[in-house]
Amino acid sequence: MENENLYESLNKLGLPLFETKRRFDISKTLSEVVKSRDIRLWEGFPVLLANANKEGEFAYKGVLNLLKKEKDSNSFLFLFLMSLACYKYLHLKFGWANKLYNQLPSKDKKKVMNFVRHFKEKGNFIISQKQLDALRIEKMFKNYYVQKVEVSDSTSIRDKLSLEYALSQAFPPKQKELFLKKLKGEKLTRTEIEYFSRIVKKKALVLAHPELHKLAQRLLKSER
Repeated sequence: MENENLYESLNKLGLPLFETKRRFDISKTLSEVVKSRDIRLWEGFPVLLANANKEGEFAYKGVLNLLKKEKDSNSFLFLFLMSLACYKYLHLKFGWANKLYNQLPSKDKKKVMNFVRHFKEKGNFIISQKQLDALRIEKMFKNYYVQKVEVSDSTSIRDKLSLEYALSQAFPPKQKELFLKKLKGEKLTRTEIEYFSRIVKKKALVLAHPELHKLAQRLLKSER
């Protein structure tokens, strides 16, 4: 695959480097990213993997079968594990990512958690003798991965890290589910209504407090 075609495929997977209208093969695109040994593309791998799974066409073995050299298959494994670590670090509750993580052997799970530590410490990763920057990876993910979440018949929220990410920071999965159901006007069971009033609503009131919002903004400005 020539670079021009590769970049066109990457555009469809969330890195808009060039305009494109062509159909593309997800497994081939990801395998070409691995073989490119391009640091910029490797640092965008969590974006590509997440968007590939939104398309529902990612297959780990499908990519692996296209990587004939051992160094490429090893690089793919580490990029894959690094991507899972990125999602864990950002507290993103991707069902497919959790499923893939649970299927990993214990040694690879330890590697994922080691990558998480690097993200927390804003350190660098060494993958196949290439140095990747954890902070750049995080920023690239926040800039390019956007998940559309419908909240009413006429409204959708799109943000750089998406509503999915923001809610995951504030609410555990069950509370987040009730928050969205209430927001959409969906019918709640009696138990859900009681739980919403007792727990979720109180958190929402705190988040909506205007003075707290101002203080949070001041705090974040002081950290820059």
